[in-house]
Amino acid sequence: MKKGFDPQKYLEEQSKFILERVNNYDKLYLEFGGKLLFDLHAKRVLPGFDENAKIKLLHKLKEKVEVIICVYAGDIERNKIRGDFGITYDMDVLRLIDDLRSYELDVNSVVVTRYDNQPAATQFMNKLERRGIKVYTHSATKGYPTDVDIIVSDEGYGKNPYIETTKPIVVVTAPGPGSGKLATCLSQLYHEFRRGKVAGYSKFETFPVWNVPLKHPLNIAYESATVDLKDANMIDPFHFDAYNEVAVNYNRDVETFPVLRRIIEKITNEEAVYKSPTDMGVNRVGFGIIDDEVIKEASRQEIIRRYFKTGCEYKKGYVDLETFHRAKLIMEELNLKGEDRKVVLPAREKAAKIKEMQCKSEPCLAVALELEDGTIITGRSSETMDATAAVILNAIKHVANIPDEIHLISPVILEPIINLKSKNFGSKVTALDCEEILIALSISAATNPMAQLAIEKLSVLKGCQAHSTTILSTTDEQTFRKLGIDVTSDPEYSSDSLYYNE
Repeated sequence: MKKGFDPQKYLEEQSKFILERVNNYDKLYLEFGGKLLFDLHAKRVLPGFDENAKIKLLHKLKEKVEVIICVYAGDIERNKIRGDFGITYDMDVLRLIDDLRSYELDVNSVVVTRYDNQPAATQFMNKLERRGIKVYTHSATKGYPTDVDIIVSDEGYGKNPYIETTKPIVVVTAPGPGSGKLATCLSQLYHEFRRGKVAGYSKFETFPVWNVPLKHPLNIAYESATVDLKDANMIDPFHFDAYNEVAVNYNRDVETFPVLRRIIEKITNEEAVYKSPTDMGVNRVGFGIIDDEVIKEASRQEIIRRYFKTGCEYKKGYVDLETFHRAKLIMEELNLKGEDRKVVLPAREKAAKIKEMQCKSEPCLAVALELEDGTIITGRSSETMDATAAVILNAIKHVANIPDEIHLISPVILEPIINLKSKNFGSKVTALDCEEILIALSISAATNPMAQLAIEKLSVLKGCQAHSTTILSTTDEQTFRKLGIDVTSDPEYSSDSLYYNE
Protein backbone atom coordinates (compact mmCIF):
# COMPACT_ATOMS: atom_id res chain seq x y z
CA MET A 1 0.00 0.00 0.00
CA LYS A 2 1.23 3.49 -0.83
CA LYS A 3 2.11 5.62 2.16
CA GLY A 4 0.30 8.89 2.71
CA PHE A 5 1.65 9.72 6.16
CA ASP A 6 5.11 10.45 7.57
CA PRO A 7 5.26 9.06 11.15
CA GLN A 8 8.66 10.56 11.97
CA LYS A 9 7.62 14.05 10.95
CA TYR A 10 4.48 13.66 13.04
CA LEU A 11 6.41 12.42 16.09
CA GLU A 12 8.80 15.38 15.99
CA GLU A 13 6.05 17.96 15.45
CA GLN A 14 3.80 16.47 18.14
CA SER A 15 6.43 16.19 20.90
CA LYS A 16 7.63 19.74 20.24
CA PHE A 17 4.09 21.13 20.48
CA ILE A 18 3.29 19.31 23.75
CA LEU A 19 6.50 20.58 25.36
CA GLU A 20 5.68 24.12 24.28
CA ARG A 21 2.27 23.80 25.93
CA VAL A 22 3.60 22.40 29.22
CA ASN A 23 6.09 25.26 29.56
CA ASN A 24 3.18 27.55 30.48
CA TYR A 25 2.34 25.59 33.64
CA ASP A 26 3.73 23.89 36.71
CA LYS A 27 1.72 20.87 35.58
CA LEU A 28 -0.25 19.99 32.45
CA TYR A 29 -3.16 17.54 32.57
CA LEU A 30 -3.34 16.04 29.10
CA GLU A 31 -6.56 14.19 28.26
CA PHE A 32 -5.90 11.47 25.70
CA GLY A 33 -8.89 10.66 23.49
CA GLY A 34 -9.04 7.64 21.22
CA LYS A 35 -6.68 4.68 21.52
CA LEU A 36 -3.39 5.21 23.33
CA LEU A 37 -2.08 1.92 21.90
CA PHE A 38 -3.00 -0.10 18.82
CA ASP A 39 -4.84 2.78 17.12
CA LEU A 40 -5.91 0.64 14.17
CA HIS A 41 -8.41 3.20 12.87
CA ALA A 42 -5.64 5.79 12.49
CA LYS A 43 -3.39 3.18 10.88
CA ARG A 44 -6.06 2.32 8.30
CA VAL A 45 -7.01 5.88 7.32
CA LEU A 46 -3.45 7.24 7.46
CA PRO A 47 -1.31 4.68 5.59
CA GLY A 48 2.15 4.95 7.13
CA PHE A 49 0.84 5.85 10.60
CA ASP A 50 2.35 3.80 13.42
CA GLU A 51 -0.50 2.25 15.43
CA ASN A 52 1.59 2.80 18.57
CA ALA A 53 2.75 6.33 17.69
CA LYS A 54 1.12 7.87 20.76
CA ILE A 55 2.76 5.52 23.23
CA LYS A 56 6.12 5.99 21.49
CA LEU A 57 5.63 9.74 21.76
CA LEU A 58 5.05 9.40 25.50
CA HIS A 59 8.05 7.07 25.81
CA LYS A 60 10.14 9.84 24.25
CA LEU A 61 8.89 12.16 27.01
CA LYS A 62 8.93 9.49 29.75
CA GLU A 63 11.01 11.54 32.20
CA LYS A 64 8.26 14.17 32.24
CA VAL A 65 5.17 11.91 32.06
CA GLU A 66 3.01 9.85 34.38
CA VAL A 67 -0.35 8.29 33.59
CA ILE A 68 -3.77 8.17 35.27
CA ILE A 69 -6.26 5.64 33.87
CA CYS A 70 -10.00 6.29 34.20
CA VAL A 71 -12.76 3.70 33.93
CA TYR A 72 -16.47 4.28 34.44
CA ALA A 73 -17.94 2.03 37.17
CA GLY A 74 -21.06 1.42 35.07
CA ASP A 75 -18.95 0.03 32.20
CA ILE A 76 -17.37 -2.46 34.59
CA GLU A 77 -20.77 -3.41 35.97
CA ARG A 78 -22.28 -4.22 32.57
CA ASN A 79 -19.13 -5.87 31.18
CA LYS A 80 -18.74 -3.38 28.35
CA ILE A 81 -16.58 -4.81 25.55
CA ARG A 82 -13.78 -3.02 23.72
CA GLY A 83 -14.67 -4.04 20.18
CA ASP A 84 -11.21 -4.08 18.60
CA PHE A 85 -9.84 -6.51 21.20
CA GLY A 86 -12.99 -8.33 22.27
CA ILE A 87 -12.19 -7.83 25.97
CA THR A 88 -14.07 -6.04 28.74
CA TYR A 89 -13.10 -2.53 29.86
CA ASP A 90 -11.78 -3.73 33.23
CA MET A 91 -9.53 -6.26 31.50
CA ASP A 92 -8.41 -3.54 29.09
CA VAL A 93 -7.30 -1.44 32.07
CA LEU A 94 -5.04 -4.34 33.15
CA ARG A 95 -3.72 -4.70 29.59
CA LEU A 96 -3.10 -0.96 29.41
CA ILE A 97 -1.13 -0.94 32.68
CA ASP A 98 1.10 -3.77 31.42
CA ASP A 99 1.66 -2.05 28.07
CA LEU A 100 2.46 1.33 29.66
CA ARG A 101 5.00 -0.32 31.93
CA SER A 102 6.60 -2.06 28.96
CA TYR A 103 7.28 1.43 27.53
CA GLU A 104 8.82 2.52 30.87
CA LEU A 105 5.94 4.87 31.66
CA ASP A 106 4.87 5.46 35.26
CA VAL A 107 1.26 4.48 35.99
CA ASN A 108 0.18 6.72 38.84
CA SER A 109 -3.22 5.22 39.56
CA VAL A 110 -6.61 4.07 38.33
CA VAL A 111 -9.68 6.25 38.91
CA VAL A 112 -13.07 4.50 39.02
CA THR A 113 -15.46 7.26 37.99
CA ARG A 114 -19.12 7.76 38.94
CA TYR A 115 -18.63 5.10 41.56
CA ASP A 116 -21.73 4.22 43.59
CA ASN A 117 -20.71 0.97 45.32
CA GLN A 118 -21.35 -1.16 42.23
CA PRO A 119 -20.35 -4.73 43.26
CA ALA A 120 -18.34 -5.55 40.12
CA ALA A 121 -16.48 -2.24 40.32
CA THR A 122 -15.66 -2.85 44.00
CA GLN A 123 -14.31 -6.31 43.16
CA PHE A 124 -12.17 -4.83 40.38
CA MET A 125 -10.79 -2.19 42.75
CA ASN A 126 -9.87 -4.89 45.26
CA LYS A 127 -8.04 -6.79 42.52
CA LEU A 128 -6.00 -3.70 41.59
CA GLU A 129 -5.16 -2.71 45.15
CA ARG A 130 -4.01 -6.23 46.02
CA ARG A 131 -1.62 -6.04 43.06
CA GLY A 132 -0.14 -2.78 44.33
CA ILE A 133 -2.06 -0.36 42.05
CA LYS A 134 -3.34 2.84 43.68
CA VAL A 135 -7.10 3.26 43.17
CA TYR A 136 -9.24 6.37 43.61
CA THR A 137 -13.00 6.74 43.29
CA HIS A 138 -14.93 9.73 41.99
CA SER A 139 -18.67 10.08 42.46
CA ALA A 140 -20.96 11.86 40.02
CA THR A 141 -20.19 15.62 40.16
CA LYS A 142 -22.95 17.55 41.90
CA GLY A 143 -24.41 20.31 39.74
CA TYR A 144 -22.80 19.12 36.50
CA PRO A 145 -23.06 20.44 33.83
CA THR A 146 -24.99 23.67 34.46
CA ASP A 147 -24.39 24.84 38.04
CA VAL A 148 -20.78 26.02 37.86
CA ASP A 149 -20.82 27.43 41.40
CA ILE A 150 -21.63 23.98 42.83
CA ILE A 151 -19.32 22.12 40.44
CA VAL A 152 -16.32 24.26 41.44
CA SER A 153 -16.78 23.94 45.18
CA ASP A 154 -16.26 21.56 48.08
CA GLU A 155 -19.61 20.00 47.14
CA GLY A 156 -18.50 19.36 43.56
CA TYR A 157 -14.89 18.66 42.56
CA GLY A 158 -13.87 19.19 46.18
CA LYS A 159 -15.53 15.91 47.17
CA ASN A 160 -13.13 13.95 44.96
CA PRO A 161 -9.82 12.90 46.51
CA TYR A 162 -6.69 14.68 45.31
CA ILE A 163 -4.39 12.45 43.28
CA GLU A 164 -0.76 13.08 44.18
CA THR A 165 1.39 13.46 41.05
CA THR A 166 5.07 14.30 40.69
CA LYS A 167 5.77 14.92 36.99
CA PRO A 168 4.97 17.97 34.84
CA ILE A 169 2.80 16.09 32.31
CA VAL A 170 -0.03 13.95 33.61
CA VAL A 171 -1.67 11.90 30.86
CA VAL A 172 -5.26 10.95 31.60
CA THR A 173 -6.46 8.05 29.46
CA ALA A 174 -9.19 5.38 29.44
CA PRO A 175 -10.34 2.21 27.66
CA GLY A 176 -13.04 4.13 25.75
CA PRO A 177 -15.33 7.18 25.62
CA GLY A 178 -17.48 8.27 28.55
CA SER A 179 -14.93 7.07 31.11
CA GLY A 180 -14.65 10.39 33.00
CA LYS A 181 -11.30 11.65 31.69
CA LEU A 182 -12.37 15.31 31.44
CA ALA A 183 -13.98 15.34 34.91
CA THR A 184 -10.81 13.81 36.38
CA CYS A 185 -8.63 16.48 34.73
CA LEU A 186 -10.86 19.31 35.96
CA SER A 187 -11.07 17.83 39.45
CA GLN A 188 -7.28 17.77 39.59
CA LEU A 189 -7.11 21.35 38.31
CA TYR A 190 -9.42 22.41 41.16
CA HIS A 191 -7.23 20.73 43.78
CA GLU A 192 -3.98 22.04 42.25
CA PHE A 193 -5.15 25.65 42.34
CA ARG A 194 -6.37 25.24 45.93
CA ARG A 195 -2.80 24.20 46.73
CA GLY A 196 -1.39 27.29 45.00
CA LYS A 197 -0.07 25.53 41.92
CA VAL A 198 -0.56 26.72 38.32
CA ALA A 199 -1.95 23.79 36.35
CA GLY A 200 -3.29 23.59 32.82
CA TYR A 201 -5.54 21.34 30.75
CA SER A 202 -5.16 20.24 27.14
CA LYS A 203 -6.71 17.57 24.98
CA PHE A 204 -5.02 15.10 22.63
CA GLU A 205 -7.71 13.94 20.20
CA THR A 206 -6.52 12.56 16.85
CA PHE A 207 -9.86 12.88 15.06
CA PRO A 208 -11.46 14.83 13.55
CA VAL A 209 -8.37 16.48 12.08
CA TRP A 210 -8.83 20.20 12.68
CA ASN A 211 -6.73 21.43 9.77
CA VAL A 212 -8.18 19.36 6.91
CA PRO A 213 -11.55 20.23 5.30
CA LEU A 214 -14.81 19.39 7.06
CA LYS A 215 -15.98 17.05 4.25
CA HIS A 216 -12.61 15.44 3.66
CA PRO A 217 -13.04 11.61 3.65
CA LEU A 218 -10.57 11.44 6.56
CA ASN A 219 -12.93 13.41 8.79
CA ILE A 220 -16.02 11.66 7.46
CA ALA A 221 -14.36 8.34 8.33
CA TYR A 222 -14.26 9.54 11.94
CA GLU A 223 -18.03 10.10 11.85
CA SER A 224 -18.43 6.61 10.44
CA ALA A 225 -16.33 5.17 13.27
CA THR A 226 -18.46 6.91 15.91
CA VAL A 227 -21.99 6.45 14.52
CA ASP A 228 -23.04 4.83 17.80
CA LEU A 229 -21.95 7.97 19.69
CA LYS A 230 -23.81 10.24 17.22
CA ASP A 231 -20.69 12.35 16.73
CA ALA A 232 -20.95 14.92 13.97
CA ASN A 233 -18.12 17.04 12.61
CA MET A 234 -18.63 20.79 12.37
CA ILE A 235 -16.77 24.01 11.88
CA ASP A 236 -15.62 25.32 15.25
CA PRO A 237 -17.63 28.59 15.55
CA PHE A 238 -15.62 29.82 18.55
CA HIS A 239 -12.35 29.41 16.64
CA PHE A 240 -13.71 31.22 13.59
CA ASP A 241 -15.02 34.12 15.71
CA ALA A 242 -11.72 34.46 17.56
CA TYR A 243 -9.28 34.07 14.68
CA ASN A 244 -11.32 34.25 11.46
CA GLU A 245 -9.84 30.83 10.71
CA VAL A 246 -11.71 27.65 9.74
CA ALA A 247 -11.03 24.68 12.02
CA VAL A 248 -12.88 21.37 12.24
CA ASN A 249 -14.11 19.98 15.54
CA TYR A 250 -17.04 17.81 16.57
CA ASN A 251 -20.40 18.45 18.18
CA ARG A 252 -19.69 17.26 21.72
CA ASP A 253 -16.58 19.42 22.13
CA VAL A 254 -18.27 22.47 20.62
CA GLU A 255 -21.45 22.05 22.70
CA THR A 256 -19.61 21.65 26.00
CA PHE A 257 -16.99 24.36 25.42
CA PRO A 258 -18.91 27.30 26.94
CA VAL A 259 -19.48 25.36 30.17
CA LEU A 260 -15.93 24.02 30.19
CA ARG A 261 -14.51 27.52 29.73
CA ARG A 262 -16.65 28.86 32.61
CA ILE A 263 -15.52 26.00 34.87
CA ILE A 264 -11.82 26.66 34.10
CA GLU A 265 -12.30 30.40 34.69
CA LYS A 266 -14.02 29.69 38.01
CA ILE A 267 -11.15 27.38 39.07
CA THR A 268 -8.35 29.78 38.02
CA ASN A 269 -10.10 33.08 38.87
CA GLU A 270 -8.95 34.51 35.56
CA GLU A 271 -10.00 34.62 31.92
CA ALA A 272 -9.48 31.29 30.14
CA VAL A 273 -6.48 31.18 27.82
CA TYR A 274 -8.48 29.10 25.35
CA LYS A 275 -10.83 30.90 22.98
CA SER A 276 -12.10 27.72 21.28
CA PRO A 277 -12.25 23.95 21.75
CA THR A 278 -9.69 23.68 18.94
CA ASP A 279 -7.31 25.81 21.03
CA MET A 280 -7.44 23.20 23.77
CA GLY A 281 -6.14 20.50 21.46
CA VAL A 282 -2.50 19.61 20.92
CA ASN A 283 -3.04 17.32 17.95
CA ARG A 284 -0.63 17.76 15.02
CA VAL A 285 -1.55 14.67 12.97
CA GLY A 286 -2.57 16.77 9.96
CA PHE A 287 1.01 17.93 9.55
CA GLY A 288 2.13 14.34 8.96
CA ILE A 289 0.06 13.93 5.77
CA ILE A 290 2.33 13.70 2.72
CA ASP A 291 -0.08 12.34 0.05
CA ASP A 292 -3.66 13.55 0.30
CA GLU A 293 -5.02 11.27 -2.43
CA VAL A 294 -3.72 8.17 -0.66
CA ILE A 295 -5.37 9.36 2.56
CA LYS A 296 -8.68 10.00 0.79
CA GLU A 297 -8.84 6.52 -0.73
CA ALA A 298 -7.82 4.82 2.51
CA SER A 299 -10.53 6.78 4.32
CA ARG A 300 -13.19 5.78 1.78
CA GLN A 301 -12.26 2.13 2.29
CA GLU A 302 -12.52 2.58 6.06
CA ILE A 303 -16.01 4.05 5.67
CA ILE A 304 -17.07 0.94 3.74
CA ARG A 305 -15.55 -1.32 6.40
CA ARG A 306 -17.41 0.59 9.11
CA TYR A 307 -20.65 0.26 7.16
CA PHE A 308 -20.33 -3.53 7.07
CA LYS A 309 -19.33 -3.60 10.76
CA THR A 310 -22.36 -1.54 11.78
CA GLY A 311 -24.64 -3.75 9.68
CA CYS A 312 -23.39 -6.85 11.50
CA GLU A 313 -23.70 -5.13 14.88
CA TYR A 314 -27.31 -4.24 14.06
CA LYS A 315 -28.01 -7.86 13.10
CA LYS A 316 -26.51 -9.01 16.42
CA GLY A 317 -28.60 -6.49 18.36
CA TYR A 318 -25.67 -4.33 19.52
CA VAL A 319 -26.84 -1.10 17.85
CA ASP A 320 -30.23 0.31 16.86
CA LEU A 321 -31.65 0.87 13.38
CA GLU A 322 -30.98 4.61 13.56
CA THR A 323 -27.26 3.94 14.01
CA PHE A 324 -27.20 1.63 10.98
CA HIS A 325 -29.07 4.25 8.93
CA ARG A 326 -26.46 6.86 9.86
CA ALA A 327 -23.71 4.54 8.59
CA LYS A 328 -25.66 4.08 5.36
CA LEU A 329 -26.18 7.84 4.92
CA ILE A 330 -22.43 8.41 5.26
CA MET A 331 -21.86 5.88 2.47
CA GLU A 332 -24.41 7.67 0.28
CA GLU A 333 -22.83 11.05 1.04
CA LEU A 334 -19.65 9.88 -0.70
CA ASN A 335 -21.45 7.78 -3.34
CA LEU A 336 -19.89 4.60 -1.98
CA LYS A 337 -21.20 1.05 -2.31
CA GLY A 338 -20.21 -2.14 -0.49
CA GLU A 339 -18.95 -3.50 -3.81
CA ASP A 340 -16.33 -0.71 -3.91
CA ARG A 341 -14.43 -2.89 -1.47
CA LYS A 342 -12.44 -5.14 -3.80
CA VAL A 343 -12.94 -8.41 -1.89
CA VAL A 344 -16.75 -8.20 -1.63
CA LEU A 345 -17.82 -9.33 -5.11
CA PRO A 346 -15.37 -12.28 -5.35
CA ALA A 347 -16.64 -13.59 -1.99
CA ARG A 348 -20.28 -13.24 -3.04
CA GLU A 349 -19.64 -14.86 -6.43
CA LYS A 350 -17.92 -17.80 -4.72
CA ALA A 351 -20.87 -18.18 -2.34
CA ALA A 352 -23.36 -18.03 -5.23
CA LYS A 353 -21.56 -20.88 -7.04
CA ILE A 354 -21.58 -23.02 -3.90
CA LYS A 355 -25.27 -22.33 -3.35
CA GLU A 356 -26.08 -23.28 -6.95
CA MET A 357 -24.07 -26.52 -6.76
CA GLN A 358 -25.52 -27.59 -3.40
CA CYS A 359 -29.06 -26.30 -3.99
CA LYS A 360 -29.02 -24.52 -0.63
CA SER A 361 -31.68 -22.07 0.50
CA GLU A 362 -29.72 -20.42 3.34
CA PRO A 363 -26.68 -18.13 2.81
CA CYS A 364 -23.36 -19.88 2.09
CA LEU A 365 -20.12 -19.03 3.82
CA ALA A 366 -17.33 -18.02 1.47
CA VAL A 367 -14.37 -15.74 2.14
CA ALA A 368 -12.26 -13.71 -0.27
CA LEU A 369 -8.85 -12.30 0.67
CA GLU A 370 -6.78 -9.75 -1.24
CA LEU A 371 -3.01 -10.20 -1.09
CA GLU A 372 -0.58 -7.28 -1.17
CA ASP A 373 -0.02 -7.67 -4.93
CA GLY A 374 -3.78 -7.49 -5.62
CA THR A 375 -4.32 -11.22 -6.09
CA ILE A 376 -7.71 -12.41 -4.81
CA ILE A 377 -7.81 -15.74 -2.98
CA THR A 378 -11.08 -17.42 -2.02
CA GLY A 379 -12.05 -20.17 0.39
CA ARG A 380 -15.21 -22.17 1.10
CA SER A 381 -16.48 -24.25 4.00
CA SER A 382 -16.19 -28.04 3.98
CA GLU A 383 -16.75 -30.89 6.42
CA THR A 384 -13.12 -30.56 7.51
CA MET A 385 -12.71 -26.80 7.92
CA ASP A 386 -14.65 -23.56 7.65
CA ALA A 387 -14.12 -20.95 4.95
CA THR A 388 -11.86 -18.72 7.05
CA ALA A 389 -9.43 -21.60 7.58
CA ALA A 390 -9.61 -22.55 3.90
CA VAL A 391 -8.85 -19.03 2.65
CA ILE A 392 -5.85 -18.67 4.99
CA LEU A 393 -4.39 -22.01 3.84
CA ASN A 394 -5.03 -21.14 0.19
CA ALA A 395 -3.40 -17.73 0.63
CA ILE A 396 -0.20 -18.92 2.28
CA LYS A 397 0.10 -21.79 -0.23
CA HIS A 398 -0.16 -19.21 -3.04
CA VAL A 399 2.47 -16.94 -1.49
CA ALA A 400 4.79 -19.91 -0.84
CA ASN A 401 4.24 -21.24 -4.40
CA ILE A 402 2.93 -24.56 -3.05
CA PRO A 403 0.69 -26.37 -5.59
CA ASP A 404 -3.00 -26.69 -4.69
CA GLU A 405 -2.94 -30.47 -4.84
CA ILE A 406 -0.37 -30.72 -2.03
CA HIS A 407 -1.98 -31.21 1.39
CA LEU A 408 -0.22 -29.30 4.15
CA ILE A 409 -1.94 -31.12 7.03
CA SER A 410 -2.10 -34.89 7.21
CA PRO A 411 -5.44 -36.60 8.00
CA VAL A 412 -3.50 -38.29 10.82
CA ILE A 413 -3.42 -34.88 12.53
CA LEU A 414 -6.86 -33.57 11.44
CA GLU A 415 -8.98 -36.58 12.37
CA PRO A 416 -8.03 -36.74 16.09
CA ILE A 417 -8.80 -33.00 16.46
CA ILE A 418 -12.20 -33.40 14.78
CA ASN A 419 -12.95 -36.45 16.95
CA LEU A 420 -11.92 -34.54 20.07
CA LYS A 421 -14.36 -31.75 19.19
CA SER A 422 -17.28 -34.05 18.41
CA LYS A 423 -16.85 -36.95 20.84
CA ASN A 424 -15.09 -35.47 23.84
CA PHE A 425 -16.25 -31.84 23.74
CA GLY A 426 -19.68 -32.65 22.31
CA SER A 427 -19.44 -29.87 19.72
CA LYS A 428 -22.16 -29.82 17.09
CA VAL A 429 -19.85 -27.89 14.75
CA THR A 430 -17.02 -30.28 13.86
CA ALA A 431 -15.43 -28.34 10.98
CA LEU A 432 -12.19 -26.81 12.23
CA ASP A 433 -12.07 -23.03 12.51
CA CYS A 434 -9.17 -20.83 11.49
CA GLU A 435 -7.31 -21.01 14.81
CA GLU A 436 -7.65 -24.79 15.04
CA ILE A 437 -6.35 -25.27 11.50
CA LEU A 438 -3.34 -23.05 12.18
CA ILE A 439 -2.52 -25.06 15.30
CA ALA A 440 -2.80 -28.26 13.24
CA LEU A 441 -0.55 -26.69 10.60
CA SER A 442 2.03 -25.84 13.26
CA ILE A 443 2.05 -29.46 14.43
CA SER A 444 2.50 -30.64 10.82
CA ALA A 445 5.41 -28.24 10.39
CA ALA A 446 7.47 -30.38 12.80
CA THR A 447 7.69 -33.15 10.17
CA ASN A 448 6.52 -31.49 6.93
CA PRO A 449 8.87 -28.88 5.36
CA MET A 450 6.04 -27.61 3.13
CA ALA A 451 3.91 -26.89 6.21
CA GLN A 452 6.87 -25.09 7.79
CA LEU A 453 7.29 -22.97 4.65
CA ALA A 454 3.58 -22.09 4.73
CA ILE A 455 3.74 -21.11 8.41
CA GLU A 456 6.62 -18.75 7.64
CA LYS A 457 4.41 -16.92 5.12
CA LEU A 458 1.67 -16.05 7.63
CA SER A 459 3.32 -12.69 8.36
CA VAL A 460 2.72 -11.70 4.71
CA LEU A 461 -1.02 -11.58 5.44
CA LYS A 462 -0.70 -8.64 7.85
CA GLY A 463 -2.55 -5.66 6.41
CA CYS A 464 -4.49 -7.76 3.88
CA GLN A 465 -8.21 -7.24 3.27
CA ALA A 466 -10.87 -9.95 3.50
CA HIS A 467 -14.64 -10.29 3.25
CA SER A 468 -17.01 -13.03 4.37
CA THR A 469 -20.49 -13.59 2.95
CA THR A 470 -21.85 -14.42 6.41
CA ILE A 471 -21.17 -13.19 9.94
CA LEU A 472 -18.02 -14.80 11.32
CA SER A 473 -17.75 -16.48 14.68
CA THR A 474 -16.07 -14.52 17.46
CA THR A 475 -13.13 -16.94 17.36
CA ASP A 476 -12.56 -16.44 13.63
CA GLU A 477 -12.83 -12.66 13.96
CA GLN A 478 -10.22 -12.68 16.71
CA THR A 479 -7.89 -14.95 14.72
CA PHE A 480 -8.06 -12.63 11.71
CA ARG A 481 -7.38 -9.71 14.03
CA LYS A 482 -4.30 -11.44 15.44
CA LEU A 483 -3.05 -12.08 11.91
CA GLY A 484 -3.52 -8.38 11.12
CA ILE A 485 -6.19 -8.98 8.45
CA ASP A 486 -8.98 -6.42 8.11
CA VAL A 487 -12.10 -8.54 7.64
CA THR A 488 -15.69 -7.48 6.97
CA SER A 489 -18.86 -9.55 6.68
CA ASP A 490 -22.25 -9.34 5.05
CA PRO A 491 -24.89 -9.02 7.81
CA GLU A 492 -26.26 -12.55 7.35
CA TYR A 493 -25.99 -15.67 9.49
CA SER A 494 -25.01 -18.91 7.79
CA SER A 495 -27.80 -20.88 9.48
CA ASP A 496 -30.89 -20.53 11.68
CA SER A 497 -28.98 -21.73 14.78
CA LEU A 498 -28.99 -19.15 17.55
CA TYR A 499 -26.22 -20.30 19.88
CA TYR A 500 -23.94 -22.15 17.46
CA ASN A 501 -23.58 -19.13 15.19
CA GLU A 502 -21.70 -17.25 17.91
